[in-house]
Amino acid sequence: CKHTRIEYTVVPRFGRTEVIDNTLNPEFVRKFVLDYYFEEKQNLRFDGFLGQAYIALGEVIGSQRGRLERPLTGVPGKKCGTIVLFAEELSNCRDIITMQLCANKLDKKDFFGKSDPFLVFYRSNEDGTFTICHKTEVVKNNLNPVWQPFSIPVRALCNGDYDRTVKIDVFDWDRDGSHDFIGEFATSYRELSRAQNQFTVYEVSFFELKYLTLSNASFCGIHLSLSSIPPLRTQLNFTVAIDFTASNGIPSQPTSLHYMSPYQLSSYAMALKAVGEIIQDYDSDKLFPAYGFGAKVPPDGKVSHQFPLNHNPDNPSCEGIEGVLESYFHSLRTVQLYGPTNFAPVINQVARLAAQETDGSQYYVLLIITDGVISDMLQTKEAIVSASSLPMSIIIVGVGPADFLAMEELDGDEVRVSSRGRYAERDIVQFVPFRDYVDHSGNHVLSMARLAKDVLAEIPEQLLSYMKTRDIKPLSASPQ
Repeated sequence: CKHTRIEYTVVPRFGRTEVIDNTLNPEFVRKFVLDYYFEEKQNLRFDGFLGQAYIALGEVIGSQRGRLERPLTGVPGKKCGTIVLFAEELSNCRDIITMQLCANKLDKKDFFGKSDPFLVFYRSNEDGTFTICHKTEVVKNNLNPVWQPFSIPVRALCNGDYDRTVKIDVFDWDRDGSHDFIGEFATSYRELSRAQNQFTVYEVSFFELKYLTLSNASFCGIHLSLSSIPPLRTQLNFTVAIDFTASNGIPSQPTSLHYMSPYQLSSYAMALKAVGEIIQDYDSDKLFPAYGFGAKVPPDGKVSHQFPLNHNPDNPSCEGIEGVLESYFHSLRTVQLYGPTNFAPVINQVARLAAQETDGSQYYVLLIITDGVISDMLQTKEAIVSASSLPMSIIIVGVGPADFLAMEELDGDEVRVSSRGRYAERDIVQFVPFRDYVDHSGNHVLSMARLAKDVLAEIPEQLLSYMKTRDIKPLSASPQ
């Protein structure tokens, strides 16, 4: 392979990497800064001469340690390789460091001549791996090179963590891309900054390298940071609860809110798909517990307010949002819609799971989709107040023309929910009526996007509020 390049595309094209010659395993230096919105689906496309990949930005952000690996496709019958993506929230550090390096007594690597040395700088990632952040120019045929001064933002070097490991490798450049390794050393921005206006000498295998910090200037540009869930690498756990009460109407009739039209999704299905397709990017196993409430369930016909949509009480999880939809459609054909509309059982079920994981590593999101007035308001308030101290949020989407005024009481934006003299520790409920987001021109994709953006917008802040009340700090990369 003579040239390798990957184009980073979010139609229209967002940016392009540099070209790396003569390698099948390129590590690109150029980074891209994007505004990230948790509540929106931000689809990315990566194009290259060797293949392409389609990835949602949320998948990268939600991946373990911010690292995502995906196969490249596009050439029929051929393996095109893989693309590895790293994502990290930018710090507010605006410093720029300008430095110059030189070396003495480098090892001779070329048979004819000396060496053609260049330096590669790596920043350490949260998982202990390293990512290239800068390359110097090549100094030809010289064992005592002096590289040109260069400037680099401190956040590119270490993301503002002054003690994060910075690794520097020295290579002898070869035309065929098989550069010879000469040596390496590790340092940190804090150590580098101590050398301001003076030389610092590092002893490295095979050679001695001198480092001079010329300046440590302040960057005055505009900083675009990621407004999202902080780098806790918190795992989101998504659970669905769907209203199967008789007030929804007979599912086989077009007037029913559950009607399965061959031409379009029902309001229930649209709400589930809109919220679920964004949340699932942050759930690594893509297994979602899904329940129904308010129906008579076979084989005994008893009313249940917490029956698994897949009818497997030992494992109520469905594979992906498509699996949840499939189980939902199947349940519509097998259960009898009945009543009443009780929320407390499913809220308490998720709260029991959340109570087992209070260290900040897990956060639970419960989506309840309903058509009417709640029947167990007192019990639901009690459940919400108890759950407000747990790593948990509740999204309630109202479908249909019902009066949801009583439901607004559960959304504690104005007044915190209370029960028996106790107030909710945090606001953990977001209620919205789906009809407020319906596009009147019939564009259901737009309706779903509007709904998801609004109902998910509060989740990051609710997660942060839990972390703050428990004094749980964001993770940072430890020095190597």
